[in-house]
Amino acid sequence: MLVRPPSGKKVLWQEMLRHELLDALEQRPVVIVPVGSVEQHGPHCPMDVDISIPYHLAIRAADAIDDFPVIVAPPVSYGFTHYNMGEVGTITLRLEVFIELLCDIARSLWANGFQRIILLNGHGGNEAPTWNVSVKLAEEDVWALALTYWNMALDELAEWGEEEDGGTIGHGGEWETSLQLYLRGELVDMNRAVKDEWRMKFSKPVQRYARFPERRREMEHGVMGDPFVASAEKGERLFTVLLDRLITLCREYHDEDPPRYREFGSHCP
Repeated sequence: MLVRPPSGKKVLWQEMLRHELLDALEQRPVVIVPVGSVEQHGPHCPMDVDISIPYHLAIRAADAIDDFPVIVAPPVSYGFTHYNMGEVGTITLRLEVFIELLCDIARSLWANGFQRIILLNGHGGNEAPTWNVSVKLAEEDVWALALTYWNMALDELAEWGEEEDGGTIGHGGEWETSLQLYLRGELVDMNRAVKDEWRMKFSKPVQRYARFPERRREMEHGVMGDPFVASAEKGERLFTVLLDRLITLCREYHDEDPPRYREFGSHCP
């Protein structure tokens, strides 16, 4: 998956020349690391849904900002998704490997002088581990902001969703399917779409605060949500909000220095 900005602007870390990265360092750059997974998303969506969305968001944000560099690091396509291993096509990393992989990427960016790092995640199973990475790195005085993209639009998901249990990003349901229809409709086969029934241990009120880790048999066909209410128009509407908020974050991050471990006077070893 190689996507470039519509304008043709060079924003991909791996395509930069040495002097371009050195020049960027003089301008308080922001580096976005798209993070996702390769896993089944029901019968109708491709395997790379969870990396494609943060990758497109990062590319478009980098394209939209001209007054300072926003650079998109090579995407981390593999994530922590052991619970999808019962479905063909899923590739997962062990939790410890995933955490250390992201830590080493962030450490490398930091050592190169790029100290405004966003880990832009697109996979639910990565949310807690990516936050763990941010905390682990902070102990080393290396700062990487962990962000899962749908958390930028929780109110919109709840307000705009048509599903009975709306308000979440789902998995191959209304919103992920809508985003795919908008971004890469040619890869979606709606003739194969299905809607699964939830299989949860607890009542809906209790599920809000108590759930087991995910596993395959929660959904018969691996779909969480209703793809039949998805549309490219919904995908564009949501993507536009997400992009606007990511651009706002990049601009504020550009203006701020990252924290420092001892900046408030701690003298602990």
